[in-house]
Amino acid sequence: MRNMIKLRLNRLEHVLLVLLICFVNSAQSRELPDFTPLVEQNSAAVVNISTSTKKTNSGGLPPGYNFPEIPENSPFHEFFKKYFGEIPEGHGPSQERSSLGSGFIISGDGYVITNHHVVKNAEEIIVRLNDRREYVAELIGSDERSDIALLKLDANNLPTLKLGNSTNLKVGEWVLAIGSPFGFDYSVTAGIISAIGRSLPNENYVPFIQTDVAINPGNSGGPLFNLDGEVIGVNSQIYSRTGGFMGLSFAVPVDVVENVYQQLRDKGRVARGWLGVLIQDVTRELAESFDMEHPHGALIAKVLSEGPAEKAGIEVGDIVVKFNDKKVSFSSDLPPLVGSTKIGITVPVEIIRRSKHKVIQVKISELPTDDSVIASKADDNSQVDGNSLNAKVKDLTTEQKQELEIDDHGVIVEEIKPGPAQKAGIRQGDVILLLNNIKIKNASHFAELIKELPQDRSIPVLIQRRGGPIFLALKIDE
Repeated sequence: MRNMIKLRLNRLEHVLLVLLICFVNSAQSRELPDFTPLVEQNSAAVVNISTSTKKTNSGGLPPGYNFPEIPENSPFHEFFKKYFGEIPEGHGPSQERSSLGSGFIISGDGYVITNHHVVKNAEEIIVRLNDRREYVAELIGSDERSDIALLKLDANNLPTLKLGNSTNLKVGEWVLAIGSPFGFDYSVTAGIISAIGRSLPNENYVPFIQTDVAINPGNSGGPLFNLDGEVIGVNSQIYSRTGGFMGLSFAVPVDVVENVYQQLRDKGRVARGWLGVLIQDVTRELAESFDMEHPHGALIAKVLSEGPAEKAGIEVGDIVVKFNDKKVSFSSDLPPLVGSTKIGITVPVEIIRRSKHKVIQVKISELPTDDSVIASKADDNSQVDGNSLNAKVKDLTTEQKQELEIDDHGVIVEEIKPGPAQKAGIRQGDVILLLNNIKIKNASHFAELIKELPQDRSIPVLIQRRGGPIFLALKIDE
């Protein structure tokens, strides 16, 4: 009887051990996916891109001057070689400069997607396939704001990649990249999604995917895959202090890529929606000053003249919390939503104005292609910052109003001393436009408003300073 019990216990232990091994193997297989099938199925549609530009070399002489033809036995040959370096042959021959990048085939009839910066200013673009076929590519169109370019090969029945969806991506999800870092063709690197919706400087219209995939020079323009073998992004930028990989890589989401691809293919250019405002984040102090329970939304710091927002009635100090029924949690959420909106349609924009929610219908127009047009509308020579007491102000002169393009309100800070204004960030020379959401008529009106300001509570102050408008939070202690 005892032997039977021991035998049963041994069998039970054996079964439990087998189950444990299976569980561990299953857990490991989930944590460390096998990428080999994905690479085998998709690498043929990833391409290597090289470009060349020609630059005239005049051997160090000023522009417009070339070396004369000097025989080697001439007494002047050594003189020119000593002081000007190697003497070029002929009169300033052209010198090719090549750059290297990656891309992928999106359609069997030869359309290829890569980065704008990979093919920028290229005189010739060579696309090399996995099977060593090479083609001289035609540049169909290039979009600097999204860093996406579209090429066309004179070929058919090419292997292609399948585009996925970037709206449902999750942080921690496995991803894989194929590209040509440092010229090493078809290198494969893997990692996870580190963050989504990243806004980078000067890239307001792209909510980047941040990953820890090893991306280096030459990977630019290559695809970023999910585990289903679908393209979810185009590798575009890295953050690096050395020029090499540091664990911070950024990819253009495929939803943005697909929209840009269709526009470039159909029209050769990209048109984006435009609201016509300058915005900033809502900080904790500003949220308190606007009587908000918590910081969220995009704060309107300036409404550009003759823009869609001005025509619809949006005002400085409004906080956009929804655009076309989509939530705006951070100011960086708004530009991509506006940019991807079809031009000419009217969309609802939900704002908070003086602690009350309001929906305004705005007809979206096209974003000006010339940045100088936007800059001129935005008063690039002016900016706004904080203010408080211990600030001596004076009325604006007619010349100052014209120079700053200010109509009928605002005062200029003549002197500032330590106190709430200085703590808020107000500087000498700033123009204070709004105090606690009230337009300042003149210096005497400013003095009256200060007397009525609440204490121990942040209030919004709009100032203008070189560069553009901005809100600051001003708090007057008891």
